[in-house]
Amino acid sequence: MTNRLTIALAQLNARVGGLVANADAILRAREAAAGADLLVTPELSIVGYPPEDLVLKPALVAAARAQVQRLAAATADGGPALLVGAPWAEGDALYNAMLLLDGGRIAGITRKHDLPNYGTFDEKRLFTPGPLPGPLNLRGVRIGVPVCEDMWWPDVCECLAETGAELLIVPNGSPYEVGKDDRRLSLAVTRVTETGLPLIYLNRVGGQDELVFDGASFVLNATRQLAHQLPDWDETIRLTHWTRTDAGWVCEAGAISAQDDDPADVYHAMLVALRDYVNRNGFPGVVLGLSGGIDSALSAAVAVDALGADRVWCVMLPSPFTSQDSLDDAAECARLLGCRLDTLRIEPAMTGFDAMLQPLFEGRARDIAEENIQSRIRGLALMGISNKFGPMLLTTGNKSEMSVGYATIYGDMAGGYSVLKDLYKTTVFRVSEWRNAHKPRLGLGPDGPVMPTRVITKPPTAELRENQKDEDSLPPYPLLDAILFGLVEQERSAAELVADGLDAETVTRIERLLYVAEYKRRQAPPGVKIGKRNFGRDRRYPISNDFRTA
Repeated sequence: MTNRLTIALAQLNARVGGLVANADAILRAREAAAGADLLVTPELSIVGYPPEDLVLKPALVAAARAQVQRLAAATADGGPALLVGAPWAEGDALYNAMLLLDGGRIAGITRKHDLPNYGTFDEKRLFTPGPLPGPLNLRGVRIGVPVCEDMWWPDVCECLAETGAELLIVPNGSPYEVGKDDRRLSLAVTRVTETGLPLIYLNRVGGQDELVFDGASFVLNATRQLAHQLPDWDETIRLTHWTRTDAGWVCEAGAISAQDDDPADVYHAMLVALRDYVNRNGFPGVVLGLSGGIDSALSAAVAVDALGADRVWCVMLPSPFTSQDSLDDAAECARLLGCRLDTLRIEPAMTGFDAMLQPLFEGRARDIAEENIQSRIRGLALMGISNKFGPMLLTTGNKSEMSVGYATIYGDMAGGYSVLKDLYKTTVFRVSEWRNAHKPRLGLGPDGPVMPTRVITKPPTAELRENQKDEDSLPPYPLLDAILFGLVEQERSAAELVADGLDAETVTRIERLLYVAEYKRRQAPPGVKIGKRNFGRDRRYPISNDFRTA
């Protein structure tokens, strides 16, 4: 019976569907962890998380099994055992499984019991829930392996403790969300308190479409003391050293890496998500419209920090309604960021569309139709640049605008990805102020400010007509965002918000705008999830919908 263990934690950025590359990365991590008894990898580390309907393909499941067998064979050398995640078929059942590989073979399997089926998760349509598990035998030590959601409820950990587990290892694919670090740690402390066992929490890092994973793995001793804290956002291999005592297994104290505070964590979430989305889809960089406003300025800053200034192409597309301040502010943003800026005036296209549509529009006053044409001209020009030269078009709209439909289909909504998609306008202001005062730890951009102060302080405007301001037709953003947060994030009724003291007419109007804009949001590009309820996987509303709560 051993009295000492070295467990290596591999906080990896797996590629969904990149089975061979993921297995290669695990083998490299195993080499880096030479001398350890066990290397732990995140949930579904062979196929990447979340694999979604890819796991319904028998060919992928078979390929994953082949990589598991390849990794198992590698453990015949007597080095570290491996704990890896893979979809695992047994008869007609498909499990989300963690496999212990040691001595050249599969030495044990744990099948995920609690399958999440809320928010971004729909694992019940993909996997069969496993039975309540018992511990696995790691070289004479009984380890319990609750898989991700299994830690969020008491049953699995209690069962493992009652059946002889000596420590808990929790592999995760837990997406980032504002404030989630505290919830994870609180739940882990609860499980440690209930079972009296130390606990390893291992999470993946990296972006996957609309999700981004922050890592932030940690180790808790049975005393509930934090023994290790891994960094957020970075791939990391961390060795943890354990000793058996009369009170059970104890982890030696190690490095406690600082975690991002808000809004640094929000900024890093956008940065990592965009970096991985662009790189993994093979784009050479991004192109975006730089208007002189705060949304495009922040989007450009995130892009430069994620990809480097040489991979970001900004285009100013002024109309006759564009102010000189906007022209100057866009130019200064590009100068501060060090990225390319071209100016293409859209008035010739506006004149052409006016002439083309004049036989149909004659006798009608200019209105939102002509305003939307301006936006679509800009989208057409930017998509032309994207098609001709290859960079992905980055859209720049925020959650407040998308909530109430203040966005133009095939115009400013055209593009491949949106880093601000889940940021309310008030958060855009707050994050912009932070970035002007701080360089993000992972950022490739400049150390100093990235936009003129005037971009943050001037009243927001789309500049689609003379002297236009957003607040001409919307409540002030602090009020608008308070209403939207209640309706979207908290799923509260309009009547409840009015009972809190908000103006009934305003709340009713915003709720109506929120519902009727659903058809637009269905056609919006993907964007990184930041809050509790993003538009997309978290919030699946019918487009045709007569229900109102006022």
